[in-house]
Amino acid sequence: MDIKHTLKKLPKNTFEISVTLPWKTIKKVYDETFVKVVGEAEVEGFRKGKAPREVAEKHINKDAVYQKAIETLVPKIYEEVVKKEDLKPVVSPKIELTSANENEDWQIKFTVAVRPEVKLGDYKKVVSELKSRHKKADIWVPGKDKEKDQHHEAESKQKLLNDILTELLKSSQVEIADLILEEEVNARLTRLLDEIAKIGLTVEAYLKSKNMTMDVLKAQLRKEIEDTHKLEFILNEIADKEQIQVDPKELEKLFAGITDQAERTAAQQNGYFYAALLRKQKTLDFLTTL
Repeated sequence: MDIKHTLKKLPKNTFEISVTLPWKTIKKVYDETFVKVVGEAEVEGFRKGKAPREVAEKHINKDAVYQKAIETLVPKIYEEVVKKEDLKPVVSPKIELTSANENEDWQIKFTVAVRPEVKLGDYKKVVSELKSRHKKADIWVPGKDKEKDQHHEAESKQKLLNDILTELLKSSQVEIADLILEEEVNARLTRLLDEIAKIGLTVEAYLKSKNMTMDVLKAQLRKEIEDTHKLEFILNEIADKEQIQVDPKELEKLFAGITDQAERTAAQQNGYFYAALLRKQKTLDFLTTL
């Protein structure tokens, strides 16, 4: 595609791509889109899709045609530039049409968040010290109640895992792009406000019951989301370093355990997602058994 672009590195693993799209390219896509729209248009006095262009133009919203043309162009432009620059985006980009006048070149800006660099601390030492502390603190004496013993064992393992994850956050360095955080904070806040409205509370009443302001709530949500993403990247980095992989047979076993055929088919179609979950679980197991 005949486009020009510039790449600018921003803080926190973010890039800004500015694209100049020639008017002739836009016009070509607009004309192709217009033909499709005319083919679907119903104009009085003509069979569907048979109205002459000059007649159809009076009945078709030009802005709507441009919108369809943009929806066709933008993904192709983005894919081409990202491939050319060898970027590895982790979320959908923020897209801004900064200039879009007829008979002029258009300007489009993409803000892209990429996978961050992770600097791991000495996680093996962290785990070793935590396990040592846990053993000293755990004075449970197994008895004859097998159920209680199992419950205590599960609680101890979960507490150890929680402490490991907390220490991994402290001992590792990873910066999460603001683009990721802002998008998720807004989504989480919207869901929370909907839930508050459903139970008949006002936002003010909810905040008062929690003794916080909207700014404090947003900061709290942002911290939770940031820590979650940091942990995901830290665990991925450990899995890469320790060469933790998921065998296809492990996935097959997981899918075989799903009795509902429709659910199993859906799971198989999302194999990458389930492979990522299994790899994460294997990484957590690796850490707790170091």
